[in-house]
Amino acid sequence: MVRLLIGAIIALVAAHPAAGQERPVPSDSTRVSITGCAKDRAFIVGTPVGREVTASGIQPGRRFRLSGPRQLLDDIKARQASMLEITGLVKKSDMAGPGGVTFMGGRVRIGGTMPRDPQDPMYNQVVIDVEGYQLLPDACADR
Repeated sequence: MVRLLIGAIIALVAAHPAAGQERPVPSDSTRVSITGCAKDRAFIVGTPVGREVTASGIQPGRRFRLSGPRQLLDDIKARQASMLEITGLVKKSDMAGPGGVTFMGGRVRIGGTMPRDPQDPMYNQVVIDVEGYQLLPDACADR
């Protein structure tokens, strides 16, 4: 009887979904899943050919800087030739855009955040704290 009870407890624990392993999302961040290609510690959003992906509202060509555990980033770097789907946390303020009011077709902006030097290589890169990735069958073109 004791063995049956212990076996039932082990089966219940093993069958329980791993919902407790996913870390909570801070109030100033959002969890996103994006597809694209990795290049060193950068990630460029792309669309796989002939596949349907979830709508994330992030345009193809947008760049992200990868942050996270070193082992995970090294695994992603080793798979640069293949397209990936990355899941991670991004600050809501980084995803919102510059803000303010635009004039003259968007060339002039009044208000919003402090301007940065467009020559800065990190100018348009948002940091994503990578939680995991999934390898997709599509290949990445050299970028």
